[in-house]
Amino acid sequence: MEQPIDGICFRTFLEADQQFSQIEKEWLAVVFTGKRFHQYVYDHRCFCYVVLTSKHHEGFTNWGSPVSWNWNSIDTGPHRDLVGDLGVAVRKRNLTYGVYHSLLDWFHPFYLYDKQNHFKTQKFVVEKALPELYELVMRYKPDIIWSDGDWEASDTYWNSTGFLAWLYNDSPVKDTVVTNDRWGIGCRCKHGGFFNCADKYSPTKLQNHKWEKCTTVDRMSWGYRRNMHLNEVLDVPSIISNLMGAVSFGGNLLLNIGPTKEGTIPVIFQERLEAIGQWLNVNGEAIYASKPWRVQKENSTDIWYTSKGSSVYAVFINWPSDNVLELESPKTSTNTKVTMLGISKPLKWTSSPRWGILIFLSSISPFNLPLGYGWTVKLEGVS
Repeated sequence: MEQPIDGICFRTFLEADQQFSQIEKEWLAVVFTGKRFHQYVYDHRCFCYVVLTSKHHEGFTNWGSPVSWNWNSIDTGPHRDLVGDLGVAVRKRNLTYGVYHSLLDWFHPFYLYDKQNHFKTQKFVVEKALPELYELVMRYKPDIIWSDGDWEASDTYWNSTGFLAWLYNDSPVKDTVVTNDRWGIGCRCKHGGFFNCADKYSPTKLQNHKWEKCTTVDRMSWGYRRNMHLNEVLDVPSIISNLMGAVSFGGNLLLNIGPTKEGTIPVIFQERLEAIGQWLNVNGEAIYASKPWRVQKENSTDIWYTSKGSSVYAVFINWPSDNVLELESPKTSTNTKVTMLGISKPLKWTSSPRWGILIFLSSISPFNLPLGYGWTVKLEGVS
């Protein structure tokens, strides 16, 4: 997984002042279609993988799990196999499909029993957690297993090594599947196909292992909120900043949105996905199959670097007031050439009196700018 790619994670929201048994009756997904969900991420062909929450910490499964009797999307609520429906639609477009699965279950009596026994017993693991994981793999053959809910017990309790050994050696997805690092206390940032480390993890230096930042469009929640306000939603420049903060340091971005109880994506989330898709259509050259450069971010600026072959890309969020972009890190040569992605005409430049390069942007008419936020200059012949 050398190529930085982007994904969307869908989750449902549960209000704390309601009983879960009441909420499952409201989770109808009557307007949900896998085709419509995946269309939001496919229209611009810029997003590469989709991760659906198959089960969160309250234990409700979005497929007909036989070990979650009457607490699943077949027996109640939508009366549909949401994991399967979305998987079919996503794969028709050759996108990568993953499932999020929470190991723990806040209210399950077997889990509470094991917890009371200080996790010396494994009744919940044997009869609930592991059967769900094995069924998800055998039935849906996911490309990604995004594990969570591991923090109260060790990997020995969860029997993580046994499951992962089977997954990577004997399962039907053994040659294609990747997993994250949430498999028990002490595993995060140490063991996994890719690391999450923590929610909204944002390292400030290069990592020696593939990693992913999972963050939310709604700053306040991982799921849908009826009382969400506009100022609590990430704007497009902020999402671009999150993307560049990941890709420039060799990571992926998993962008989380929450559908409504009817199964629709709120319009504000649709707009953000649409805008990021448009941005990637123009600037994707600096993202896909790129690698970190020798400098990842200019100090105290919103300027990030990536590289591909001999080309270096500088992505900046704030347009300079004097129309002169100063980059301190690139070393110019007589062969240096500067262009902006989305504009074919080369840009004039000069070596900075201090260090780096000064790029003159005044020749670009505002009417010719491909977008009104987040721009990329491509540097050739620099070191």
